[in-house]
Amino acid sequence: MGVSQPAFVHLWGPLVAVHPMIILLPWTVESASEPLSCPDRCGNVLIEYPFGIGAGCYFDESFEVVCDNSSGSPKAILQKIGQEISSYTSYSGSPNIAVNISVTSLSSINNAKGINLTGTPFSFSQRINKFLAIGCDNYANNQQNDSISSNSILTDAGGECISICTCNPSESSGCCDMVCNIPQNSSTKVLDANTSYVYSQSIPQGCTSLSLVDPDWIFSNYLKTPSGLKDKKKIPAVLEWGKYKGVCYEDYNSHTKVCNKDDRCLIQLSSGHFCRCDYSRNSVYQDYFCEGDLICNTTSGHNCSKCPDGYNYYRPAYYRPLQERRCSPKRSRDSFFSKKTRVKYVVIGCTSGGLGMFLLIGAWWLFKFVKRRREIKLKRKFFKRNGGLLLQQELASTEGTIEKTKLFTSKELERATDNFNLNRILGQGGQGTVYKGMLPDGKIVAVKKSKVIDESKVEEFINEMVILSQINHRNVVKLLGCCLETEVPLLVYEFIPNGTLFQYIHDQNEDFPITWEMRLRIAIEVSGALSYLHSAASIPIYHRDIKSTNILLDDKYRAKVSDFGASRSMAVDQTHMTTQVHGTFGYLDPEYFRSSQFTDKSDVYSFGVVLAELLTGEKPIRFTTLEEDKSLAAYFLFAMKEERLFEILDARVMKEGGGDEIIIFAKVAKRCLNLNGKKRPTMREVTSELAGIKAWNGASNVIEEDLEEIDCALGDIYIVANSETDGSINGSFLDDVTISMDANPVIKSNW
Repeated sequence: MGVSQPAFVHLWGPLVAVHPMIILLPWTVESASEPLSCPDRCGNVLIEYPFGIGAGCYFDESFEVVCDNSSGSPKAILQKIGQEISSYTSYSGSPNIAVNISVTSLSSINNAKGINLTGTPFSFSQRINKFLAIGCDNYANNQQNDSISSNSILTDAGGECISICTCNPSESSGCCDMVCNIPQNSSTKVLDANTSYVYSQSIPQGCTSLSLVDPDWIFSNYLKTPSGLKDKKKIPAVLEWGKYKGVCYEDYNSHTKVCNKDDRCLIQLSSGHFCRCDYSRNSVYQDYFCEGDLICNTTSGHNCSKCPDGYNYYRPAYYRPLQERRCSPKRSRDSFFSKKTRVKYVVIGCTSGGLGMFLLIGAWWLFKFVKRRREIKLKRKFFKRNGGLLLQQELASTEGTIEKTKLFTSKELERATDNFNLNRILGQGGQGTVYKGMLPDGKIVAVKKSKVIDESKVEEFINEMVILSQINHRNVVKLLGCCLETEVPLLVYEFIPNGTLFQYIHDQNEDFPITWEMRLRIAIEVSGALSYLHSAASIPIYHRDIKSTNILLDDKYRAKVSDFGASRSMAVDQTHMTTQVHGTFGYLDPEYFRSSQFTDKSDVYSFGVVLAELLTGEKPIRFTTLEEDKSLAAYFLFAMKEERLFEILDARVMKEGGGDEIIIFAKVAKRCLNLNGKKRPTMREVTSELAGIKAWNGASNVIEEDLEEIDCALGDIYIVANSETDGSINGSFLDDVTISMDANPVIKSNW
């Protein structure tokens, strides 16, 4: 299909000659030669390049705008075609100009005038404009030549728009209307109305008319107030600007390009085509701004060619009948987001982000470093305060002679106890809390966290630590080491899994009852351990808190004496020490309570209460209304005096124990509970007498082995300590005065 050059647009038919108004639709084009100081407004109308006011301010004469002030109100006149520009508007980025075409009537049919667009880049937009036919029996047609006859109007139905209706003069508008699309294949001439049928001569004058009109105006003005149309002298219609160059043709089946590769155009070539091109800043507006590859679209939605670089497809919202896609520029080359600018800001952004990340990481590491330094200083402070330096000297002086006490770090014990998790608590007492832990080598330990400290007793505490760490008796819980870099010292012991003797005596389990044989064996083992502490060691050690809750049972149910927190060592030539009273009511030596002088016989008294527990199954403090029977020791001694021993014995002891064995056992307990300390036996004598019960029962070999182990325990141990030390591990350093008032003063695994 060939397309001729645009000549002019003639509105054939009755027209009222008025000043049409042009609305410029912005098509942003940048030019290196764009004026910098030209007027950009005429009244309220913004004037944008390529249009301009004044010489040198517009691209060429077709775009010259004159600001006419003759009527008192400034009007922007497009000089080339003599039409008024009212404003810029936007059709989704399409480069269009909307021109106001006057309303026509029957009375002015012979006054028709056209708008001559010859020599201009402007043409009516067939994609946007609509025919608006108003009145009865109107008929409109488009022709492509200048000679129009009534015969051709009636026969050329390819471009017709007919309005046939019965008008009622009594209606408010007195008119009916019809809105039609512009017919295909019309490009340069738009013909006006011809009345073919008139039903009534009473049709109001000025009612019948036809106009080419912008559809936006129809919906926003005419449909709201149709009766006011006859008073309108200006109605906008849309022009497009651009230039033909070459031939555009249509081939829907082969999907070939509609525009030749060398064609450059920016105009609607037919109702189904709209070809446009890219712009080049270096040759801006050359050939009416057309340069580069064409972008063509067809009514079938076929894309004639791809968008050039920097362009995107878009689908105009205003043009629904033809679902065409067009290309619009992504960004101007010299815009803020040009390629070079993007690269620049990407570099700046990456650099800033990297610097920010570096500063953030640096600040985090600095915080960690400062925090670590503070922790180290605090640990050094605690280590020094808790006697760590003194302990290191003591350990150095004993190097090569005994097994060293290990100094654990706080991190090691925190990991071992899961940060001292409450679920790891084995027991709690007056002097601290015991946690179950596991060392990196898989060894299970018990970690005792002390509650209080006495800084004045640091030296005594360290000396006792050295002594106790050197005890290596199978019936004494082994002290493995300590941690001195915490606020209070942490002591690490071997873990004893089967709980306390107190549990087995007073909370008996039918699945595993504590038999008479077990009771006798446990008594021998505990007395042997105490005998070792009192006399077998080079420096005597007094426990000061012997009770059933401090006697643990290992995996083989062997007795282990624990909780040396209140222990004190004695010089060899000392027989007693004066100290603040420490112990548990029910087990406390009355003589020690009165005089505050603790001797080895004070431990003997407490052990006597344990023997009474094993025999009777009663707790050291009994719940009874009789004052003299509240203490188990007094209750037991009174029963022995009244020869009612077998009335107070535990049922299992009565069932399993022999009468003579029980009597000997009871007499040993009675001697231990003598109120006069000097008349009490030593722990070595107690061990010998208890072992004799087993020997008398036909187990002499076992007893001899036990006694041999007790006597020879020192063969594997060499203890180096200050013979004049009379401090305590925990009696003064951790809890100098601890007297439990509870009848049941123990919690599970209380050490």
